[in-house]
Amino acid sequence: MCGIIGVIGNVNSCQMAIASLKKLEYRGYDSSGLATIEGEQIKVIRKQGKISQLQQILSQHNFTSKIAICHTRWATHGKPSDDNSHPHCGKFSAVVHNGIIENFQELKNQLVSEGINFLSQTDTEVLPHLFEKYFTKNAGNINLALLDLQKIIKGTYAIAIILANCPDLLIVAKQGSPLVIGKGEGCNFIASDYYGIAEHTNKIINLEDGEFALITANEVSIFNKQNQQLTTNFKTLEKIDQSLNKGEFAHFMLKEIYEQPKVIAETIETYLNLANNSFNLPNFNFDINTIDKITIVACGTSYYAGLIGKYLLETIANIAVEVDIASEFRYRNPCFSKNNLVLFISQSGETADTLAALKYAIQQNQQTLAIVNVLHSNIAQLAHGILRTVAGPEIGVASTKAYTAQITVLAIFALYLASIRAKIDQQQLTQYLQELVGCIAKSQQILNNTKIADVAQKLTTYQNIIYTGRLISHITSLEAALKFRELTYINAYGIAAGELKHGTIALIDDNIYTVAIACNNPQNHIFEKTISNLQEIKARNGKIIALVNEGNIADLNNLECDLISMPNIDGYIQEAILPIIPLQLLSYHVALLKGNDIDQPRNLAKSVTVE
Repeated sequence: MCGIIGVIGNVNSCQMAIASLKKLEYRGYDSSGLATIEGEQIKVIRKQGKISQLQQILSQHNFTSKIAICHTRWATHGKPSDDNSHPHCGKFSAVVHNGIIENFQELKNQLVSEGINFLSQTDTEVLPHLFEKYFTKNAGNINLALLDLQKIIKGTYAIAIILANCPDLLIVAKQGSPLVIGKGEGCNFIASDYYGIAEHTNKIINLEDGEFALITANEVSIFNKQNQQLTTNFKTLEKIDQSLNKGEFAHFMLKEIYEQPKVIAETIETYLNLANNSFNLPNFNFDINTIDKITIVACGTSYYAGLIGKYLLETIANIAVEVDIASEFRYRNPCFSKNNLVLFISQSGETADTLAALKYAIQQNQQTLAIVNVLHSNIAQLAHGILRTVAGPEIGVASTKAYTAQITVLAIFALYLASIRAKIDQQQLTQYLQELVGCIAKSQQILNNTKIADVAQKLTTYQNIIYTGRLISHITSLEAALKFRELTYINAYGIAAGELKHGTIALIDDNIYTVAIACNNPQNHIFEKTISNLQEIKARNGKIIALVNEGNIADLNNLECDLISMPNIDGYIQEAILPIIPLQLLSYHVALLKGNDIDQPRNLAKSVTVE
């Protein structure tokens, strides 16, 4: 949540900063703001709404300063408004902040008692006043002021500060929230995410927790909690394609849905050699053969990918798996064992709860493995091993192709474990790999189904939708319901089809639509039970949209429901990957019909960097 950009040393710093901030708008888009220094005076512009509105205001100014910090907000403390937008200022400083100051009220009360007047409802506004207090106390020593500041504030933060009388200095500090420093030619950068500054540099340093830095146009000086200056070792990262655009598609999300066959194919190409059925997984910093239990930890969509992973790992590799919500994991005193592997899944690699859970697992001497889409992220850097999803940048806030990539990687990991643990023979491995490869063509076939948009029309006026399925398809129903809520703002939730009769069936009438995943998987033999559950819904006048294999359409004829057909499913892997794709499209088309902002749904941010 929240994106920070800073530029120092370039004559076009303000324009460059805003353009870079635009690339981080997925991190929050309630409001935005910019601060710069003109003639030893801090100039601030702030605006509720999208960054494009801030750009319009900036175009009316002729700022020539070589320093700028800017911020795009996802509201935590205080509703979206101009006053609550960052930067926040004291008498001679301006601050942008990503994170949460947990003890802000206590600090604010103390500052108010000292005569400080507050103009916003945010937790962030305590920061410039506290910094100035300690700056004065330490006779203008910035390092000592920052150390005092870090000692008193509790919570998570990435902070950037500029001072009115120091137009050639950018100050940053970090605890918990991501912050990178980029080295340019005659100028330097800071950002919440490398993606924001990748157009200008691929040489970066990830600031570590407890560190702070003093940055000029030509130098970066980094210090630790003991005020010791550290060596600045910039890493050279792979360049990111800056030509990203929607192409022929109306929205990034739709484009990313249609990229899923390619994502599956590239994941297979990355991790498998189909010529001899061998694996190209990286070397791990632990002995995978000693693992007898896996704990998967994740949030949101990645959590549902983890639940799918549980099915695949237990079914194919015959290894015990637990799945935890990351925000709960540290607080429930989980039981660890010597041979436990804790597997963390995060699209951004910066998810605050997942990152905190990873640090906790490492403290408990657990072996850790991360499935992430961003190699330079904090989770990727900390985990003992990494399996990268090769989804490429995902711009749409509601995840689609990243979820598919996570499941594809989990399927390959399950096959790898099954192979080295001798739980499957070569013939079985070949069959599973053929099933996985078959997902490429079948996912493309799903995308050619034009009936999904017609079915979507039926859901636009309903206020409650139930998604249901069994086994793996039950997990898909959870993710499909989440996607529907995110995009349409209609209440939807997923439930196991066999659980409907244990209470939820009381809701069923002709005002409720049920979206049922009724795909026949020949490996689980419960298709008929799913049909029986749908009969129970129909007997109570419930309306049904059924996702069904094209070979089983006749089995649903007597239900008089709306059908979305998809290719026949060969087994567990295809059931894990394929059914979510038409349901992503269903959510997209309902949101489109309702006129919602599809790429940036209200109240959401793609990278959740606060607890």
